[in-house]
Amino acid sequence: MTSFLDPFIAFVSAHAWLAYLTLFLAALLEAVPVVGSVIPGSTIILALSALVPGGELKLPWVLLAAALGAVLGDGSAYWIGHRQQREILDTWPLMNYPRLVAQSESFFHRFGTWAVFFARFVPPIRAFVPVTAGALGMAPAKFYAVNIPAILAWAPAHVLPGVLAVSALHEYAGLHHHGHVGKHIWILTVVAVAIVVSVGLWFIRRRHGSGVAEAKPRG
Repeated sequence: MTSFLDPFIAFVSAHAWLAYLTLFLAALLEAVPVVGSVIPGSTIILALSALVPGGELKLPWVLLAAALGAVLGDGSAYWIGHRQQREILDTWPLMNYPRLVAQSESFFHRFGTWAVFFARFVPPIRAFVPVTAGALGMAPAKFYAVNIPAILAWAPAHVLPGVLAVSALHEYAGLHHHGHVGKHIWILTVVAVAIVVSVGLWFIRRRHGSGVAEAKPRG
């Protein structure tokens, strides 16, 4: 993964518009059922956010790109489920992931409306709960009333760790060039992702009684 993302991040850092587009697409695809369970959207967002302290990217635009991608991704998944109702959960490609679909349904039934909020922070069901909410008949107004605040919390939670960590590294080590900071980005990214995932899984295990990590598709 690092061998692919290192040159990719280096390239987009020189083309701000492409970096913002990548942030938007990473957040959007992360919300797509099935696709979102394999796309390293959080890693890409964290890695690109590390370019903010060096001035390659602007923090408000990074947050906006990530938030808009998440809103469009979650909203699209929700409306697909809302229009096709329960049958969408038994059609391809969701039918190939019965355990994740079942996990998402159970998560939704246990937490109700708040499942939409909590799922934003918990992979891999983050990509399945919006479509499940639509399929199970959650009203649009209720979905967006929870989904929008969740995304407004999720975007800073994914962007700011990279920004703050690299800013602290700049201040502590006196490094002012992106080339120097780049050596440390992946360590910081892995730590940040591990913290986000660990906190999410800990919360779900306490409230749900079973680890999300067990809900993986067969084969």
